[in-house]
Amino acid sequence: MLRAGQKVSQVTFAGVDWREDSEKAKKMYNVFPIMKQLHEMLWYLTEALTLKASRPIHRELSFALDETERLSQLNPDLLMELDVPSHRADVNALLLKTSELVWTELRRRHKSFQKSKRSDFRGADLIGANLRGADLRGANLRGACLIAADLRDADLRATDLIGADLRDADLRGADLTDSIFLTQVQINSAKGDVHTKLPPLLSRPTNWSVLSK
Repeated sequence: MLRAGQKVSQVTFAGVDWREDSEKAKKMYNVFPIMKQLHEMLWYLTEALTLKASRPIHRELSFALDETERLSQLNPDLLMELDVPSHRADVNALLLKTSELVWTELRRRHKSFQKSKRSDFRGADLIGANLRGADLRGANLRGACLIAADLRDADLRATDLIGADLRDADLRGADLTDSIFLTQVQINSAKGDVHTKLPPLLSRPTNWSVLSK
């Protein structure tokens, strides 16, 4: 995921062919899940730095990005000793601040939200939920299970989708232009069409249906 495999083989192990060295192969398998987590954090931190709303914490985000990149360059033995949960907790705290700043910016831009509380669906079980046409702008959907949910024509602008399970979720016609912390892997696992609006960092899957809703 997020080119973590290439980094493990080409950087961490300097291009060593795992098929020719069983001991190195074992280490590669152990290092890969660690590198995968670091690369996920790099993706989220990089995105956070592109957001205008996060300017008040750009310095902290930049430091966290540089530190995460430094950790990803460690040798195999040091990587396996790395306290990933501790570093991830520090990064997650910054991502949570970013998410709140995005919500604050949304409230500033849209008067209808000024007295509203943020919709909070963190970790919610929304398997197969009928959310067609729902106004989910600025909602917190971190870690929500949206497997096979009907999100056709839903408004997901400025929605926090970090870790949300979108497998087979129907995003045809949905607007995700300003959604945050959404990855290509999540999008690839969902259903969409030519009317689905995506954040600029993501690509429309070639297998998405072009049929009408």
